[in-house]
Amino acid sequence: MTTARRSALLWQAVENHLGSRDVARVVYGSILGLALVVALEQHPPTTAQTIAAVVATALAIGLAETYSEFVGAEARERRHLSRAEVRVLAEDAAAVTFGAGFPAVFFILAAAGVMELATAFTLAKWTGLALICAYGYVAARLAGSGTGASLLHASALGMIGVALITVKALLH
Repeated sequence: MTTARRSALLWQAVENHLGSRDVARVVYGSILGLALVVALEQHPPTTAQTIAAVVATALAIGLAETYSEFVGAEARERRHLSRAEVRVLAEDAAAVTFGAGFPAVFFILAAAGVMELATAFTLAKWTGLALICAYGYVAARLAGSGTGASLLHASALGMIGVALITVKALLH
């Protein structure tokens, strides 16, 4: 496969993602993952415990998302959901799980000796914040805002992450 073809397929995947409800779920999961990382950093556990906490929390969030949507749909529609509908709920929850669990990558790298645990915490926090801001910027651009308004939009959304990090810094 040529480089141009790979680039075209990658861009198509990005466009498909940005046009899906997964964006909201990844952002939501990223905010939850950022909150967990900030909380863990106050009294950091071992690298293995941090990986386990992040992965277990991400899975719990995904299961909670699936279960709550399942119960909500049955109550709203007054019928049992089909297996195909439950599968769609689980697929939707995968985006939340991904967003919440992504920080585990940095702690896995720390466990492999690529970086220190403190560096993993720093990268997990700031890449989570960058992701939230990037999605805010791209969403505003796709909605038709200019660059300045999109940057303002991204900054406003990024204040969620900044607030988490600031509260942690003040309490520590």
